[in-house]
Amino acid sequence: MRRRRLALDALADLDFARLNHVLIPSRAEDRERLLRSRTGRALGPLFRLYGRFTREGQLASALALGSTVFSLDVDRAEAHLVWGALVGTLGASLVASVFARARGVALEVLVPPRVGVGEEVVFAVTLHNAGPQPLTNLRVDGPFLPWDGAWTAEPPSVPRLRPGVPETVTCHARFRARGEHHLDPFRVSALVPFGLCQGPPVFSGGCRFVVVPPVARVVSIRTPTLARHQPGGVPRVTSTGESFDLRGVRPYRPGDPIRDLHARSWARTGFPVVREYQQEYFRRVAIVVDPDTSGAPHATVLDALVSLAAGLASALARDDTLVDLVIVGGRLHELNAHGGPGADLLGPTLDVLACVDPGAPLDPDAVLAALGPHAGRLSAALVLTVSPSETHRALGARLRALGIASRTLAVYDARKARPDGADDVALFAHDAVLRGEAVHA
Repeated sequence: MRRRRLALDALADLDFARLNHVLIPSRAEDRERLLRSRTGRALGPLFRLYGRFTREGQLASALALGSTVFSLDVDRAEAHLVWGALVGTLGASLVASVFARARGVALEVLVPPRVGVGEEVVFAVTLHNAGPQPLTNLRVDGPFLPWDGAWTAEPPSVPRLRPGVPETVTCHARFRARGEHHLDPFRVSALVPFGLCQGPPVFSGGCRFVVVPPVARVVSIRTPTLARHQPGGVPRVTSTGESFDLRGVRPYRPGDPIRDLHARSWARTGFPVVREYQQEYFRRVAIVVDPDTSGAPHATVLDALVSLAAGLASALARDDTLVDLVIVGGRLHELNAHGGPGADLLGPTLDVLACVDPGAPLDPDAVLAALGPHAGRLSAALVLTVSPSETHRALGARLRALGIASRTLAVYDARKARPDGADDVALFAHDAVLRGEAVHA
């Protein structure tokens, strides 16, 4: 019984959408290499012929193919008439598609640089007609999507494209896997009468965007207690005078601004006194992600860990804290090097977290080697893992020895028992994080 339950659990964990695309490379460069291979060149004419048919034409072709069996008995059935009409119409449309050309058309595709998992992506496709004549009955088609993507709307059409007047249409899709996405070019083609076939396509350039993880709802966060005011930090404001923190007052010295004179203290002491200011700085925090998932092999646990890291970065950004160092395994990603007022403090961090894949266990020596040169300007480091162990406790102690406050946060598989012996580690159930429940870190 237990083996059967394990087998059913393993079957439930299979991602059939990914399996359907197992032979299709996920990277644009690999797909291009496949098309240039001997197999790709051999199958190229078939793909181009298939691409001449619109979705309506593909449906009509399937009906014609299905009616072939019934049309063989010409003495007792009239199905051959339907078959002949379908095949004739498709053949005539295919011949006409050779002459239906979108001459002088250029495409430009705009897409947001990042989008959340499961959110709708809007591709703005702008068509330019550089020819002398208007073009009619154009259809814009999107590329073949990776395993995690799906189009959510029908391909848009442009009834008439006048010369020199750009026309913008939108294509809509959703993606359910985080990470960097490279899509093949969009294309526009001229439709033939009946809309069963389309002429030779005109292609746009490829496009790239990042599907970022969902941001956990971190409503509060307890920052490590060793956080300190860093003299090498980034100024929170760029103006002077009243925008600085008031440090105190002191006797006037020649050259001090007259506007900083403190009248009440002057009257009380009998000699000129000026206000003394101290500029306020962003705190700098590093996020260290342990990609080892051997203790929780289910992919959703790592997704929850990444989502928690994104939530922590978002909560820190609201508190004007710079997360400019992200370490995944032993690899350092230095972000927001020149961050300041108005800078995007969260976007670059989400781009890095979106590409976190399962990896080797965390190497404390590699982490310390990466953080060492930045220790003088770091206030704290947050270490995230799915399997808290003595390695993480030792790493925290070594970070504190460098003057960097440290906390360890762990996401555990909610289908298993809560880990024991982790009183010094903040624990969070993976399903609660993914459901968007409030997280008090």
